[in-house]
Amino acid sequence: MAPVVRSCVSAKPAASPVRYRSARLGAAGLGAPGRLLLRVACSSPVALGGDARGDGGCAASSSGRGAVNGGDGPRIRRRDVAAACSASFDGVRPVPVPGGAAAAVHPADAPAFPERAKVVALVGAIMLLCNADRVVMSVAVVPMAAQYGWSSSFVGIVQSSFLWGYVFSSMVGGALADKYGGKRVMAGAAALWSLATILTPFAASRSTILLLAVRSLFGLAEGVAFPTMSTFLPKWFPTQERATAVGISMGGFHLGNVISFLATPIIMSRIGLTGTFAFFASLGYLWLSVWMFNVESDPIDSRTISKSELQFILAGRSGSKVKGSKNPSLRELFSRFEFLAVTIANVVNNWGYFVLLSWMPVYFKTVYNVNLKQAAWFSAIPWAVMAMSGYVAGASADFLIKSGFSIGLVRKIMQSIGFMGPGVSLLCLRFAQTPSVAAVLMTIALSLSSFSQAGYFCNIQDIAPKYAGSLHGLTNGIGTVAAIVSTIGTGYFVQWLGSFQAFLTLTAALYFSATVFYNVYATGDLIFD
Repeated sequence: MAPVVRSCVSAKPAASPVRYRSARLGAAGLGAPGRLLLRVACSSPVALGGDARGDGGCAASSSGRGAVNGGDGPRIRRRDVAAACSASFDGVRPVPVPGGAAAAVHPADAPAFPERAKVVALVGAIMLLCNADRVVMSVAVVPMAAQYGWSSSFVGIVQSSFLWGYVFSSMVGGALADKYGGKRVMAGAAALWSLATILTPFAASRSTILLLAVRSLFGLAEGVAFPTMSTFLPKWFPTQERATAVGISMGGFHLGNVISFLATPIIMSRIGLTGTFAFFASLGYLWLSVWMFNVESDPIDSRTISKSELQFILAGRSGSKVKGSKNPSLRELFSRFEFLAVTIANVVNNWGYFVLLSWMPVYFKTVYNVNLKQAAWFSAIPWAVMAMSGYVAGASADFLIKSGFSIGLVRKIMQSIGFMGPGVSLLCLRFAQTPSVAAVLMTIALSLSSFSQAGYFCNIQDIAPKYAGSLHGLTNGIGTVAAIVSTIGTGYFVQWLGSFQAFLTLTAALYFSATVFYNVYATGDLIFD
């Protein structure tokens, strides 16, 4: 008698509808003759017995002639039929298999190079280009200003025009990704910002208004990247791998800073200003050609993913996958302290990051008379260290979750490191006697701040997986406003008090306060379903 390998039962009632795709298989693919097997997305054959009913369990329809009977088990005559179940498995759990028979089922379904590795590599690549295309303008603005006679104040306007479009699109980009899928939205954004990149030198040669419009378009397209990533990655990575995926993707973002800072002057000296912008834009379109033909917004729609990998991803998803529910209102969102904890963390993270990014060169020039923009370490080392520490943070967070620590506790640990580390480093700056010591402290502050990627950045996917893109866009938009305020406010604050250290102390105080608030109110539980 053929053994029953696995059956499927419902862990909770009213699970979301299950879609089935049936396929005819030859007799060789059916185990024992005369048995009807149901192959679930986990690639485990199921002998249809008493549990194979339509009352909340896994049910399948069969085609072909002959009858299928219940009782002691189904019987099939004249044709062998198998049904493949490709469900989201909301509320469905497998029953343990006696004798470990399931472990030997379909070993070929576990490829050496999983599909999600290809996915995260492509996401990391586009995040690298996202930041690299920003930095091109930061480097090129110096010769452009000399060529067109721009004043320093107009240079500041050109640089800030990026944020004009960025603030708006970061709020709506996530909603677009939630509705239309991360694949299409990220592709459209990359195509648009690559177009704006290649048009930048042309616009600069025509008029200042056209240049500002093109740079605003560039920011509009790039503002979609982060919320789209926040929507896309949770669909492809289970909870216990999500922080690592974010760490790799953000590592690509930080490496874009390093590569562009070092490569842009070299490329510019070889092929000129226009050629440099065209070169980076062409990389975007090259990536686009690979992305469109190799990735889907959801692994369920992938034609190349193995059944075992698909089941692994779906089993690790959190929350409901039912579409069509109404988004929570702003009142609902901001009435929950769990969401406020994520929002405040985003605000403080952006505040501190842009203070370090924008004002540390001025700080070193004023206090130590060192021009960091001419120092190789400033253009490369801090951002390279951030890329590595972000990956370490993600891998560490996932390791703790796999080891049995609660998701909420892990997020709090990572966020505490991401805020306490920079806060302490900024306070220690006042005791630094040499620029070398101060530079090390700045690098430590930037690198430890990347632990926030495994904290609040992933936390929005924990509390609202269905609305991760929309809510990340909302919190990121608020955080961007905070970045603008901190960047402008630093100048006025220093002018008022005549000291950088006072503002750095204020920033450290914000880090510490946000750490306390996050640890009190943040959670890893599902809040908005």
